[in-house]
Amino acid sequence: MKDKNSFTVINDEGKEITCDVLFTFDSEETNKSYIVYTDNTLDENKNIKVYASIFDPTDDNTKLEPIETEKEWKIIETILESLQEENNKDGE
Repeated sequence: MKDKNSFTVINDEGKEITCDVLFTFDSEETNKSYIVYTDNTLDENKNIKVYASIFDPTDDNTKLEPIETEKEWKIIETILESLQEENNKDGE
């Protein structure tokens, strides 16, 4: 990940997709680092799709690893909800 604001992945069809990094964080609870990102596509409700993965911030060629536990998803959801609330307050 040379440019910390975006990175490229290859999808199942072999197509390169550029993703934008929304934020990264380290969890003391799990002792892992997470990256939250988007490919700027929209879901059926016209919301931007957001993804999260485990990654190694010390490795420029890190592989994104899947999040497999409910506990990890809950941590990420809590952070996203908190950011959404802050964003809504700023927009008022």
